[in-house]
Amino acid sequence: MQTKGTTMSDDKRRMSLWKAVHEAYVEEMRRDERVMMLGVSVRGPTFPQTKDLFAEFGPERVIDTPIAEAAMAGAAMGAAQEGMRPIVDFMYGGFSYYAASEILLQAPQYYFLHGSQKSLPMVMVSTCGLGNRIANEHSTLLYGMLIHHPGIKVCMPSTPYDAKGLMKAAIRDNNPVFFLWHTGLMGLKGHVPEEEYLVPLGSADVKREGSDVTVLASGMQVHTALKVAEKLAGEISVEVVDPRSFEPFDLPTLLKSLEKTSRLVIVDEDYERGGFAAEVCAQVMEQGYDLLDAPVKRVCHPHTPIPGGYMEATVIPTVERIEAAIREVCR
Repeated sequence: MQTKGTTMSDDKRRMSLWKAVHEAYVEEMRRDERVMMLGVSVRGPTFPQTKDLFAEFGPERVIDTPIAEAAMAGAAMGAAQEGMRPIVDFMYGGFSYYAASEILLQAPQYYFLHGSQKSLPMVMVSTCGLGNRIANEHSTLLYGMLIHHPGIKVCMPSTPYDAKGLMKAAIRDNNPVFFLWHTGLMGLKGHVPEEEYLVPLGSADVKREGSDVTVLASGMQVHTALKVAEKLAGEISVEVVDPRSFEPFDLPTLLKSLEKTSRLVIVDEDYERGGFAAEVCAQVMEQGYDLLDAPVKRVCHPHTPIPGGYMEATVIPTVERIEAAIREVCR
């Protein structure tokens, strides 16, 4: 079974990111009859990734729920306790806050509180991310909050390849996994192999090799970082690393990159205060301080609510902000 496949290539079979997630759903539901889907509008989907699942798998495995996120998460927990492997779709990430107790306290700690004797296989899914000018509840990125709570795994793909592989790995995991995907990447097309493969949770990926500075970016910002790297090619050699998983986080891959570049810029659409970027800064300072020739620089959402409309452009990481940060650490 293939477990690693770094690719940004345009050859071979191509599909959109949503289609890659859909294919993962279909393959895993065919492979294991315990896999089921529940959420708002999953039968007649608002988003296309659950399209036609009801027609093939029927009402017992594809369940439309009321708009009641705590009940959705609780039902998924109950199904997992009874031996099923549920996928619960919250639609937008901000909506899942209504199920905070189930997502952050009950599900993640179930394995620990039962003395490692009982697993709780469930996947929670939502879209998130800036770029569509749809304000806070529809744009909020959750991973900084999620990783603060032990016991839950968190991932977000930047390519269709990673989306399918991460989703299949999440469904097969025996612990709660929150799978986030960026709304702006839904239609992104890329290479997805026909053969079976997984992308292991906790495995970062170098999307572009470089020697002068490392840029750690996830989701949509991987592509923004790649644009900057291409723009600066010939002047500054930029290595772009995609964590793919926020928990577990693949620190060794990042440190290996810093052994080459000795400089780090972290690009994060989440809030700067107490977010994922701040956590990575702390880990690098604790375990890779001697590798650095310049202070770590963050390019994040400022500590302010997400504005709607055209004001969103004032807070989102941009090519210009990332380039400025790279130039600062490379002075």
